[in-house]
Amino acid sequence: MEKITKGPETAVPMSVFERYLTVWVFLCIVAGIVLGQLLPGAFRSIGRLEIARVNLPVGALIWVMIVPMLMRVDFGALQEVRRHGRGIAVTLFVNWLVKPFSMAFFAWLFVRHLFAPLLPAAQVDSYVAGLILLAAAPCTAMVFVWSRLTNGDPLFTLSQVALNDTIMVFAFAPIVGLLLGISSITVPWATLLVSVTLYIVVPVIVSQVIRRALLSRGRAAFDAAMAKIGPWSIVALLATLVLLFAFQGEAIIAQPLVIALLAVPILVQVLLNSALAYWLNRRLGESHAIAGPSALIGASNFFELAVAAAISLFGFESGAALATVVGVLIEVPVMLLVVRVVNGTRGWYETGSGRLSRAA
Repeated sequence: MEKITKGPETAVPMSVFERYLTVWVFLCIVAGIVLGQLLPGAFRSIGRLEIARVNLPVGALIWVMIVPMLMRVDFGALQEVRRHGRGIAVTLFVNWLVKPFSMAFFAWLFVRHLFAPLLPAAQVDSYVAGLILLAAAPCTAMVFVWSRLTNGDPLFTLSQVALNDTIMVFAFAPIVGLLLGISSITVPWATLLVSVTLYIVVPVIVSQVIRRALLSRGRAAFDAAMAKIGPWSIVALLATLVLLFAFQGEAIIAQPLVIALLAVPILVQVLLNSALAYWLNRRLGESHAIAGPSALIGASNFFELAVAAAISLFGFESGAALATVVGVLIEVPVMLLVVRVVNGTRGWYETGSGRLSRAA
């Protein structure tokens, strides 16, 4: 089993692409809409390149997105889980028992009721489905960045991500299926299981095989390879968004307010879940170095997987695909806000009279 160290995979600063992800997503929205209007035939041809409802160009792009991210995950870190039992328990509770269900509630509240008169009625179910997909899997790659920005414990972060990714292989499809069913949305189970296999199971296996092969040549070889292929994830994500918005262009031009309305439930659930994880860690007496990444892991989403699953399940032109992309659009600014709050309240956290004494 690989030795766990505070290596660069947990300490890499935000790249230019990551720091300005919101800007790039906005530019992709514009580029996609413009190209979709200028070259509708070309994009329709791309949309028809499917096997078993899996779009081949998007499938390839999703793999380029996900595999480099999963290569950063050391599943050997699972041996560290026992060292951070309270923080791990809090994050698991928020990630798997609170976040998906709270998002389903907020989707019901905002999309089906409060904002329903302002949204296209034919897409309401699809928007709800997209929001559920967005919240059904915790973030994998960007969490390492958020943890570093809060001076979080890198071993806790690594072990929590490894555990979440292991759970995700088995829990993503059942949770999505359950919540879509509760929301009265038809679940295409065959397509859902194919998506889980293609975008979770196979990438995990491939990424770990490549990771081990690179590490067998030494840490320097691994770091050099990650430095080269790391940006591929963001580039592939942006290319996918151009394709998606080429198909979504007509709907967005007709109702540009939709993006802002869909951002509201995402923002509310991120703030709720991060605050809940932060407070629970404080009550349980966990250190700030654990509570910070726990709050950030509890709030962030594996939006690359959500985009892929939404396109596979509901198609390029669906409201579900658009809803997941709104998650991409606001991910960085919202998470940087949470980072600022976590860092700014460190004194309050460490001197709080409500904390339980932590056992040695």
